Amino acid sequence: MYIAGIIETIITLPIGIIFIILGFLLWKKQKIQLIHDYHHINVKPQDIKAYTSLWGIALIILGVCACPVGIIDCIFHTWVGWVLFVAGFVVCFIIGNKAQKTYNGSWFRFN
Repeated sequence: MYIAGIIETIITLPIGIIFIILGFLLWKKQKIQLIHDYHHINVKPQDIKAYTSLWGIALIILGVCACPVGIIDCIFHTWVGWVLFVAGFVVCFIIGNKAQKTYNGSWFRFN
């Protein structure tokens, strides 16, 4: 057994599951309070559903890409799992950036 892959699985699998759960809560339950106040201070009440949907989907993508990192590395003894994670992170950032710029004006906007 590849010990580093096992350790990666023990760490990345729960983190991925947490991101999936948070994404679901944002997307389907519209729990905007899970996002720090200054990230949604300028989001209009009528835009909360669209804003939380984008962020929820972004976090679910990140979680889905984080879950198999250790498993892939354990099976194939390679860093390919981390490539998947980085790709998921980039997609998450792009979607999150779109949500921030469209509905909040920027990442850090204060009134």
